[in-house]
Amino acid sequence: MLIETKNLTKRFGGLAAVNNVDFSIEKGRINAIIGPNGAGKSTFFNLISGFHRPTSGTVLFKGIDITKLPANEIAGLGISRTFQTTSLFDQSTVLDNVIVGHRLRTKSNLVDAILRTKRLKREEAACRDKAMEVLDIVGLTESADRMVSSISQEEKKRTAIALALATEPEIIFLDEPAAGINPDETEGLTELIKKLNRSGLTVCLIEHKMHMIMNLADHIMVLNYGEKIAEGTPKEIRGNEAVIKAYLGGSASA
Repeated sequence: MLIETKNLTKRFGGLAAVNNVDFSIEKGRINAIIGPNGAGKSTFFNLISGFHRPTSGTVLFKGIDITKLPANEIAGLGISRTFQTTSLFDQSTVLDNVIVGHRLRTKSNLVDAILRTKRLKREEAACRDKAMEVLDIVGLTESADRMVSSISQEEKKRTAIALALATEPEIIFLDEPAAGINPDETEGLTELIKKLNRSGLTVCLIEHKMHMIMNLADHIMVLNYGEKIAEGTPKEIRGNEAVIKAYLGGSASA
């Protein structure tokens, strides 16, 4: 397994946002986490990626305990993510936003920047090359020099994915990648995620668009009030009584 969580718990005061969740992500698969609003999905992502420290429990990456590592070190291991609300530098170009992602893999420091050393220039060129490579993958090559403030919401979603890809991850966590975009654009993002997975990237996403999830994911976990209530294939989840009740407030026969 690439990622495993064991009894993962996060409490905010008296509220258990994530409660004793065991979950495994197999390398090379597309995984999804679904559940009603407030179910703890984004908090779960935050715990794995180091943005929140768990109250208790363990996160393992390739068998190594990363529970207490800071977010930058976790990213350096090969775990990348996007956010529910796209966070980009609006007054910079698409290319410059994506270049930032590959800075994770560079070694140059303040002295290099002041002296404009060969290492700095070499790494700047490498960052630009990597940025253009991932922009090509997400279909934004022609938008590289546009300001982020001038591109569409769907293009911002693709830019955020490109930024995550520039860190050279083994697994990418996508938090509602299709939120705020139309059905045709959703289909395009679905195809992009499949493309990334075919290239060898492991994917885990949160999404409320059930048609997208059911046609995309190999494996699904369902959270409700911070607890795992179901796990399985799309077919298994679709007919699960607990899942139907959590979403619809009734039974499958109702």
